[in-house]
This record gives sequence, structure tokens and C-alpha cells, in this order.
Amino acid sequence: MRVTTIERLHQLQTTPSFFPVNCYLFEEADSLTLIDAGLGINAKALYHYIRKQEKPLGAIILTHAHADHVGSLDFLANAFPLAQVCISYRDAALLSGDETLREGETTPLKGGIPKNIKTRPDRLLESGQQVGSLSVIASPGHTPGSISLWHEGSRTLIAGDAFQTQGGLAVSGDVRWQFPFPALATWDPDVALRSADQLTELSPDILAVGHGPLFLGPSYEMRQAVDRFTQVLQTKKSSPFKSHT
Repeated sequence: MRVTTIERLHQLQTTPSFFPVNCYLFEEADSLTLIDAGLGINAKALYHYIRKQEKPLGAIILTHAHADHVGSLDFLANAFPLAQVCISYRDAALLSGDETLREGETTPLKGGIPKNIKTRPDRLLESGQQVGSLSVIASPGHTPGSISLWHEGSRTLIAGDAFQTQGGLAVSGDVRWQFPFPALATWDPDVALRSADQLTELSPDILAVGHGPLFLGPSYEMRQAVDRFTQVLQTKKSSPFKSHT
């Protein structure tokens, strides 16, 4: 496991050589918050790193319910029973294996929906709520209930899979062939673009994502990524390969 620390944020990058998946530890004054739970094969490595810290684990926040972000949840929730497990209202259903579309959702779900996670959340999150010093921001698109987390003091954005930096900074749904997996697992690209545009308006100093390295001073590149994906989607919608009657 590769660890990178910037200010209060620890990036825990697992399986970095072939499929980089990031979890994050955020330091509060008297506790730690784990953001995402990675793959199941990395559960023990995450456990041992957390145990080495001087502060207790107070919360586990899941940015979304894809299997590569919740795989170690059961192990870690059992190992740290006092940690409050948090996820959005919408993705709590996916965490339980329920793939039923909700009213207004017409696009089929994509990505690895877990089928055997036993842990149920202690807290269901909505945009605008706080978990410690982290603000919850609804950022649907990659999944219907994806969230991001914002720390105002350090201007840190933990964006889950709303963006990726592996293979180049890109909006969820915009295929980067060096690492196409987040795009291929994106539920609704149009919704993802709107979320990415709103997140870009925050002008973060630190961008932390589910796949790829931390990005410092990312505002210009985030805007470029949003503009690029806007053009991609507009081109698809105006494709000449349409029936003309």
C-alpha cells in the first residue's frame, strides 16, 4: 500500500501497479475519518495502517457503493465497531444489493454493485450535512447517489469517482483509454457532467479522487476536463448517424 500525506489527508493507494484504488484517512482534532473502503483484498493492510495512528477511527464514509469502494467494509466495520458508517440515502440501497431504479431514473445502473455486504449504514447522508469538519456534497452521475466531501479549511475536495486522475484528469464518464474503468462504470454521463461542473466551482487546492494520484492546484485542469467532456457529449448528441425521415 502506498501512502501519501498532505496536511490532514492521508491517501491510501492500494494495488497501485495494475488497478489503483484510493481510500483516504482524514484527521479530525480527536478522531479519524476513513473515506471509502477499497477492495476486500486490502482489508488487513487498511486495518493495520489505521491501528498505527494515534487517534481512533470515528467514521467510515462511502462516496458511493461500487464494489471497489466498499469491499473491505464488513471487515473494517467489525474491527472498528465504534466507527459510524455513512453513505447517501440513494446509494444505501445499492450497498444492500438493490439495483431497482427509482422514480425519474431511466438509465441502467453500471459498475460492480455489491451482492454480499452485510454492514448497514448508521447514518444516511444528504447534501449540506456535516461529518466532523467535512461537508457532504451530492455529486450524482457515477452512481445515482454519489457524494463528494469538502473541507473548507484546507480547501480539499474528496470527489470519489466524480473525477479521475489516473490516465489524466477527467470527468466520470469521459473515457481515458490509459484507465477507462471509471468511465465504463458511470451510470449517467450527463448527470456526472453537471456534478463535475458544480464541483469545479469550488476551486479546490487539493483534489483527491478514487483512482489516481492527488492533484494540487487542480482548478484549471478541472475546468478543462469539464469543457472537454461537454464537447464529447454534444458531439455524440449531434452525430450525423441518425435516421432522417
